[in-house]
Amino acid sequence: MKILIRNIKELIQVEHEPREKVSGKEMSELNTIETAYLYIEDGLIHSFGKMEELAQSEVYPSITGNDVQEIDATGKMVFPSFCDSHTHIVYDGSREIEYIDKIKGLSYEEIARKGGGILNSAKRMQEATELQLVEQAMERLEEIKMLGTGAVEIKSGYGLTTESEMKMLRVIRKLKELSPLTIKSTFLGAHSIPAEYRGRQGEYVDLVINEMIPKVAGEELADYIDVFCDRGFFTKEETDRILMAGMKHGLRPKIHANELDFSGGIQVGVKYNALSVDHLEFTGDDEIKALLQSDTMPCLLPGAAFFLEMEYPPARNMINAGLPLALASDFNPGSSPSGNMQLILSFACVKMKMLPQEVIHASTLNGAYAMGVQDELGSIAKGKKANVFITKRIPTYSFMPYAYGSNKVESVIINGELQ
Repeated sequence: MKILIRNIKELIQVEHEPREKVSGKEMSELNTIETAYLYIEDGLIHSFGKMEELAQSEVYPSITGNDVQEIDATGKMVFPSFCDSHTHIVYDGSREIEYIDKIKGLSYEEIARKGGGILNSAKRMQEATELQLVEQAMERLEEIKMLGTGAVEIKSGYGLTTESEMKMLRVIRKLKELSPLTIKSTFLGAHSIPAEYRGRQGEYVDLVINEMIPKVAGEELADYIDVFCDRGFFTKEETDRILMAGMKHGLRPKIHANELDFSGGIQVGVKYNALSVDHLEFTGDDEIKALLQSDTMPCLLPGAAFFLEMEYPPARNMINAGLPLALASDFNPGSSPSGNMQLILSFACVKMKMLPQEVIHASTLNGAYAMGVQDELGSIAKGKKANVFITKRIPTYSFMPYAYGSNKVESVIINGELQ
């Protein structure tokens, strides 16, 4: 399919020389083209530039035929699709009863001790069929696609038994086949400690290492491995062991870290060259120093901090120190039941004082880096996948995070196909 988008008010996040990520003060600088065109062919970004240059371009003769679908984007903007690098989209049902407990004043940890939280989802996961899980997850993927997301990482972790974790990962593999979105799969068997292993946590860690990881790797069900390294969950020593085992089976680390306390998880992630360390509400000078000496992407999840009424990560300190940042939704039934990346941008601006330019970088190119797909997604660059969205008529790109609660996306193109 060939698509020519004409008269674009502003083409956002353009790159003539593609970068892997954007860090520090460069995050406040956003490359755009006003009054632009974008030409898509064979699922890829073929060319782009100013409208006044289109008629003289070398591609013009080949994009004026009857086989080219033309879209007039007068007054509208074109963005690269969001890359949401941290979600738990595969789950059964919802957990609004716990939401009521939270309103009544119970903490995240108190709800977990009542058998809620992750253990609640794990029980339902074990009872659900793969077909039920696929159908529910496809609805969620369709929703986030039309809100502007073109790539998503999905974690297991609601299984907590070998059989159920494998079931989740098989569902994610099926989603890769069914959905046009770019999907990465992460094994998170170390998401929580099952009730039957309470007081015997080391035995569960051994199960993850000796049984789950070899089976997951043997069936090539995961791209990455993750551990919830935090107070009340897995220690940094246990995290160290699990990540080492995963790496021996070819799984690159990603880590849940420092959501509830200074857990040491960030440093463990850096030690093992984790692709990303995520949450990071508790991040101080030592953690920032460790990240500055690494290629690990810090990924912030303001939706979870909002929903759980927690302190937000120190985004400004991290950017001012020279770090890159990614933003993700943490879409899950317990602590962030929304995959709306437009809303995540708004949270990041209002609650973490990130600039509109910074949140755009964090949700596109840096999000792609945190998924390992920065070479094919995350910016408007020749040869990258044509995953873009066209906005409604908006005055500036800053309107995207400013107008929270409304959907600014009008049309979505994934893999060069209008959705």
